[in-house]
Amino acid sequence: MAIHVEGLLAIVIFYMLILVVGIWAAWKNKNSGISEGTDRSESIMIGGRDIGLFVGGFTMTATWVGGGYINGTAESVYLPGSGLAWAQAPFGYALSLVVGGLFFAKPMRSRGYVTMLDPFQQLYGERMGGLLFIPALLGEMFWSAAILSALGATLSVIVDININMSVVISALIAIFYTLVGGLYSVAYTDVVQLFCIFIGLWISVPFALSHPAVSDIGVTAVNTVFQSPWLGEIDPSEGWMWADNFCLLMLGGIPWQVYFQRVLSASSASYAQVLSFLAAFGCLVMAVPSVLIGAIGASTDWNQTSYGPVPPVEKDESDMILPIVLQHLCPPFVSFFGLGAVSAAVMSSADSSILSASSMFARNIYQLAFRQSASDREIVWVMRITIFVFGALATAMALLTGSVYGLWYLSSDLVYVIIFPQLLCVLFIKGTNTYGSVAGYVFGLLLRVGGGEPYLRLPPFIYYPGWQTRQKEQRLTQEVERFVEQRFPYKTVSMLASLLSNAVFSYVAKYLFESGTLSPKYDFLDAVVSRHSKETMDKTTLVTHDNIILSELAAVQPRHGGSVAGTFLNTDVLIDEDHMSPESSAEHQ
Repeated sequence: MAIHVEGLLAIVIFYMLILVVGIWAAWKNKNSGISEGTDRSESIMIGGRDIGLFVGGFTMTATWVGGGYINGTAESVYLPGSGLAWAQAPFGYALSLVVGGLFFAKPMRSRGYVTMLDPFQQLYGERMGGLLFIPALLGEMFWSAAILSALGATLSVIVDININMSVVISALIAIFYTLVGGLYSVAYTDVVQLFCIFIGLWISVPFALSHPAVSDIGVTAVNTVFQSPWLGEIDPSEGWMWADNFCLLMLGGIPWQVYFQRVLSASSASYAQVLSFLAAFGCLVMAVPSVLIGAIGASTDWNQTSYGPVPPVEKDESDMILPIVLQHLCPPFVSFFGLGAVSAAVMSSADSSILSASSMFARNIYQLAFRQSASDREIVWVMRITIFVFGALATAMALLTGSVYGLWYLSSDLVYVIIFPQLLCVLFIKGTNTYGSVAGYVFGLLLRVGGGEPYLRLPPFIYYPGWQTRQKEQRLTQEVERFVEQRFPYKTVSMLASLLSNAVFSYVAKYLFESGTLSPKYDFLDAVVSRHSKETMDKTTLVTHDNIILSELAAVQPRHGGSVAGTFLNTDVLIDEDHMSPESSAEHQ
């Protein structure tokens, strides 16, 4: 197949548009927040905390609406034995934004944090913050690599250009405008990219539906025509697996820096909540054309198309069903619009993940853990270097690692199992400390990794109830691969075990030290009788503050009286804390 000159031209025009918008956004907002005393590095990470409703709604939606989202949704609907019943991403991520807006956006934004890791370092110390940075970083990096890999495959299907070249060029453009403008460039390009996704996919749907090879999707939804019905069904024996994966999406979609970067850029805590709810609606709307394209793929007699008589699922190409539909069921000029949509979706996710990873490293690792005296200019340069480094690493993994999707699945599981319970503890449970945090980290990691990961061919060493040995045949090579399928909801159980162990070990350590059973000299993590104890530290004090007086280092006496809820639950975060934010405090002074 020869290179489509028109398609290549469409891609060049689209990329130039994105690049121009990114540079314009950086220039337009180059001094935003500086006049109010905000550091330049902070402005790059979270803007001037003045993202408007229009731009904020789009960029918050782009948190999850990326290449993996639209391609994965279409694949799930198309895949025989899966169908719409297993296309959990649209509903799962929409609910994650609702839950995040209801419970997490207000306490995080009202306290004036800059990154998601700030409260962890404030309460648990720099070393624990560094440990929690690892799964957060891996999640962002593998996500970027996975979607860049998908973009290369998509471009090769429709335009027939070199995969490596397309991935490198796409990554370089995203890295460049992110490096120049930070969050402002990411946010403004998100507006253009989401428009391209919506328009590009919706233009393609009517043409694909009207193709002679496509049967009525209403009929194929419930009847077997070319394959099993695309509505799908949930077998009772797989009910726990379905619930486990849905909880992973709904709750595990919250503790990501890409989400909190938008939350923390909002002008107020209430505003952050509104943006979360708007984005939840946007996620559902943006999934509709992907669902329809997946249904079209399941309703097509491929023998009547230029694709050939063998369906994509039998060529192990079900993950590419969206670009295949665009290429073979739509006119060329329409498929190029759809290709622009896929490219836009990938770049809207890649730039956000790269910026999020570099923000956490520059602030929470470099500045707060190693160079507390670093100047603002130094932090800005560290961010720029890490944006380039992390972008290059993601690109390299997309090109060189065949199991990048397996790495993404495992790392996203670790975010759910390790970081989510830690976030619950640091925001809502009183008295947790570094000892409990370490215990929760270890328990969650062991229980999740112990369950194995088929995508990485990682065998389990913990066999949960209901496990089965399955086999998968590679249709092209006829190679049979055996793996263990865990039908027990072990991911959610691992998360709950991590949460429980954090609370239990924290209170045990707290009791042992405060009762005198253990001498304070054995508090080697400085977690109970030190500045990192919740009871001896004001919740708006950041880790860079050194004005801790001697009385704050004394052991805290046990409290008596009060309700059980008041003793264990941090109910302060559930009330309106807008008046407690650093910005509002400064206004009152």
